[in-house]
Amino acid sequence: MPTLDWLNRATAFTTAAQVPYRLLDTVSTHGDAASAQGNLLIQGDNLEALKALLPFYRGKVKCIFIDPPYNTQSAFEHYDDHLEHSQWLSMMLPRLQLLRELLSEDGSIWVTIDDNEGHYLKVLMDEVFGRRNFLTTFIWQKSYGGGAKARYFVGLHEYIHCFAKNIAALPDFFWPPDEGVLKYYKLRDAKFVIRGPYRLQPLATTSNDERPNLRYALPGPDGTEVWPVKQWQWSRERALNALANDELVFTPSKTGFTVNYKQYLRDTDGEERRAKPKSIIEGQYTQHGTQESVALFGQEKKFSFPKPEGIIERILEAATTPGDLVLDSFLGSGTTAAVAHKMGRRWIGIEMGEHAATHCLPRLEKVIAGEQGGISQAVGWQGGGGFRFARLGAPVFDAQGRIHPEVRFATLAAFVWQQETGTAFDPAQGRAGTPWIGTHSVFDSCSRSPDAPEAAVPPDIALLELVLRSRTAYYLLFNGILGDKRPASGNVLTRAVLDALLQLHATTPHPEAPLVVYGEANRLGPETLARARVTFKHIPYDVKAR
Repeated sequence: MPTLDWLNRATAFTTAAQVPYRLLDTVSTHGDAASAQGNLLIQGDNLEALKALLPFYRGKVKCIFIDPPYNTQSAFEHYDDHLEHSQWLSMMLPRLQLLRELLSEDGSIWVTIDDNEGHYLKVLMDEVFGRRNFLTTFIWQKSYGGGAKARYFVGLHEYIHCFAKNIAALPDFFWPPDEGVLKYYKLRDAKFVIRGPYRLQPLATTSNDERPNLRYALPGPDGTEVWPVKQWQWSRERALNALANDELVFTPSKTGFTVNYKQYLRDTDGEERRAKPKSIIEGQYTQHGTQESVALFGQEKKFSFPKPEGIIERILEAATTPGDLVLDSFLGSGTTAAVAHKMGRRWIGIEMGEHAATHCLPRLEKVIAGEQGGISQAVGWQGGGGFRFARLGAPVFDAQGRIHPEVRFATLAAFVWQQETGTAFDPAQGRAGTPWIGTHSVFDSCSRSPDAPEAAVPPDIALLELVLRSRTAYYLLFNGILGDKRPASGNVLTRAVLDALLQLHATTPHPEAPLVVYGEANRLGPETLARARVTFKHIPYDVKAR
């Protein structure tokens, strides 16, 4: 696959690995304290913040939307958008690498950009996410006018590159029909209360893909048989069912009848019909974003060129469902977090500048108070929920690899778990108040055929069987978790501590699994550890600082 080359490219590919892990210090909690745990506003460098999130959110984010600096060779109040091309690429690469690690297997990332770096960004994302995971580049009509000062042409659009983490696991995308489509739904029948208005669509198809099962006669209103010129779009069973439910319309023609079906605005359960996203997005303009910013912050404090809430709503409608986690690491004025909150999604927003406190924080406070700007009325937003405001704290490990004294048990457990398993830490995997932080199982997927040869199925739909490859239980002796804080006891693997761990291990769901024990020192010999199926790892030397 062709790749980009630029000055310091090799260094850029190692940058993310060299970024130290940092603590996240909660500064304040806003709104409902319980729901605030699911939403996080972080002030700080987004590269360091993304690294700090990995132990807790790796593989957990369903949708990432970012609006990075466009490198337009111009200065903005809140950003330095004047980076030399190679610097811009070196800035974006490690951030994309960490963002990919945070995405869930069925997640997607959406990145806005313009002509200055758009094509280079596409190739860079091909390299990070894989060309096979490229979905499309949306053309977003960002403006409905202007251009009085343009020299050669009026620039009305930007791009949104969209990639999947794993296209094989990605669910279908849908969003509600836009106003340009809604105008065609004008007709009504007895189902209007539940299904809304409808429009007529041809039942016959002009496709050259011949399928004999789609060529059959329908009973016409005069008792004659009505045949398609080529074939119908639906199976006979589906068409007859629609006919029985008064959802087919026969119109006389010179050759007999044409047949249309009623396409209702809403499905049989009353849910509004959803459409596949189109690659050209219209109707959401930067002018709307500016108006929203002025309404929130006033003319003097408005944000420069903010994205309108409507464009974020479109993306989250397609890529997420309520309760999913959304991340924006170039949060700007807070639009992504505001929209995610109003739509019932969990969110993480990262912004390094002071406007994390001057714009994002007050905006999100207004959201939980029920502000009615942007998409609020469209989604029925009335306020509620909460969020935490945090700043980057001290490095978890110092230059010599020593653990910062502010690090508590749960934080170090998250780093150990991520290092060992490559997944995000969930305290529910282990048992609170004990050294057991969880047991990790690794499975291989193997296709298998049914036992009976006569019931064999084609290879493309062969049954899958999960085969256990490995299973390991992890224990952490730290912060006196066993209740004995003496230097030579609670955090040290002694005979008494080992006996306590083995008793605890016997009560876990998989007592047959071998143990990996992290501690500050080990007083036992290799034979004793081997008999107990224990691998000991030393804190801090066996805990990766980066």
